[in-house]
Amino acid sequence: MTNNDILRRIRYAFDFKDNAMVEVFAAADHKVSVQQLHNWLRKDDDAQFVALSDAELGSYLDGLINIKRGKREGETPQALPRLTNNVIFQKLRIALNMKAEDILETMQLVDFRLSKHELSAFFRKPDHKNYRECKDQILRNFLNGVQRRLRPQDHSVYPQ
Repeated sequence: MTNNDILRRIRYAFDFKDNAMVEVFAAADHKVSVQQLHNWLRKDDDAQFVALSDAELGSYLDGLINIKRGKREGETPQALPRLTNNVIFQKLRIALNMKAEDILETMQLVDFRLSKHELSAFFRKPDHKNYRECKDQILRNFLNGVQRRLRPQDHSVYPQ
């Protein structure tokens, strides 16, 4: 999954309008214009499409955490130079204030089974012996489950 695809899926799941998206970026002290946002949200084959960097997606996820959970005391977290699916999954988990049981229930909404042990492996440090890389399929299913949880009236999967 590309960063742009993740941004599109989050926008769709939360049903965010342009102003709300800009406010999420602003909550992480990252200023973006509506035009810049539109270029990130365009289809990949559009001439005006602009790729979203890891730092920009990281700022967006940090802003989502700040809006959903409140800003943390002290220094603002520094944007990571490289985002992995594990980091994205972790940031979404924090923003949504989900525990393992909540995530497993969310995954079951899209008929994806995962054990608690498999799930915990995604949130370990990379040098831990039980660390497991989060593949696109896992993150995609989680985002689809979040969409089902937040938009129960919309039973379709994210439009491609």
